[in-house]
Amino acid sequence: MFRTKLIVIAVFAIGCLSACFDPPSSRFSIASSKDYGASLFRQNCAICHGQEADGKTLDDGTKVPSLRTGEFKFRSEAEIYKQISEGGNGMTPFRTQLSEREMRLLTDLVHNKLRK
Repeated sequence: MFRTKLIVIAVFAIGCLSACFDPPSSRFSIASSKDYGASLFRQNCAICHGQEADGKTLDDGTKVPSLRTGEFKFRSEAEIYKQISEGGNGMTPFRTQLSEREMRLLTDLVHNKLRK
């Protein structure tokens, strides 16, 4: 009887401890983030790149790339910043719409959060 109780307590304790160490979701969620960079993304980028930056095809057939996977995943922070600032390849430049700080926050979001 004592042994059964001990086993039940041990199993319960292991379950509780494992719940404490569950890794967080490995995918950063733009929609649920309260981060200012995520807010900027929702306001300026999601219309083309999709709500979670997975890319999409626009009504005119233009394919907008994913910012999470594919060839654009391997861009440096400087390249990402330049793309946001200067635009190109069908993307609108944001240098006149966003501040330096906002473009840096978006660069950080794409490079360090979406690509993990």
